[in-house]
Amino acid sequence: MDQLSIFGDTEVNKPLLPGLIDYQPGMFTKAESDDLLQKLIKETPWTQRSVMMYGKEILTPRLTAWYGDPDADYSISGMGAIPLPWTVDLLMIRQRVEAAAGISFNTVLLNYYRDGNDSVSWHDDMDNIPGRNMFVGSVSFGQVRTFDIRKKADHTVKYSIPLENGSYLLMKGDFQLNWQHRIAKSSKPMKERVNLTFRVSDKIG
Repeated sequence: MDQLSIFGDTEVNKPLLPGLIDYQPGMFTKAESDDLLQKLIKETPWTQRSVMMYGKEILTPRLTAWYGDPDADYSISGMGAIPLPWTVDLLMIRQRVEAAAGISFNTVLLNYYRDGNDSVSWHDDMDNIPGRNMFVGSVSFGQVRTFDIRKKADHTVKYSIPLENGSYLLMKGDFQLNWQHRIAKSSKPMKERVNLTFRVSDKIG
């Protein structure tokens, strides 16, 4: 089965995969989005994490930063991560995301895609912990990049969503359990993009 656009004949703001994904373009105006993109790029203390793949340690092809409540602990593969304190801009973005999602989030992961060479491979957001991140609210600023999804049980079932500047996407229900997602590398020239994924993390203690 060829990769399909998830839009089809659906209407804007209508659930794209009912019970699994909501997408809303234009949550932030172009002026807001352009301003926030530049501020996040310049003011965020970006880091490049290293991960083990196929027995080798490699650098992730993007820059990241964690922010959140002081008592939030986000652990990946047994490694705890205490987030940076919220900024005024991130609190404003969170408020808008929470209003749309109807959910309170206590951490956010920022990903900085510098050009078409930056990417994230196929994954889910459960981090090998059952029940984790059943709700993830995502906001994108900058370059439009394609959000690919595929069914875990059948990789021929796959779709794509072009995430627009200032757009909002909510992953919910059994999405993380049954689907994977990625941002693929691109051979076409790509400008800078920052993506924020709001999550509910465990509390320390």
